Amino acid sequence: MATGTDQVVGLGLVAVSLLVFTYYTVWVILLPFIDSQHAIHKYFLPRAYAVGIPLAAGLLLLLFVGVFITYVMLKNQKVTRKVQ
Repeated sequence: MATGTDQVVGLGLVAVSLLVFTYYTVWVILLPFIDSQHAIHKYFLPRAYAVGIPLAAGLLLLLFVGVFITYVMLKNQKVTRKVQ
């Protein structure tokens, strides 16, 4: 069963994810339909970053997953050699 601390951390992660999702959705879907002179545009990055930031985040995620899998496989290989 989850402790109170786990629930607070989980709630925080959900809140941050919801905030990022809402920001990105407004940025990518709604902002192109709002006049470029409107004051809301100053709260968002240029539209080119809407592709670059998720692309960089995805590549970093793939890199970390690949490094982790490589580390685990090499560690298991060393343990198997010691047993034999």
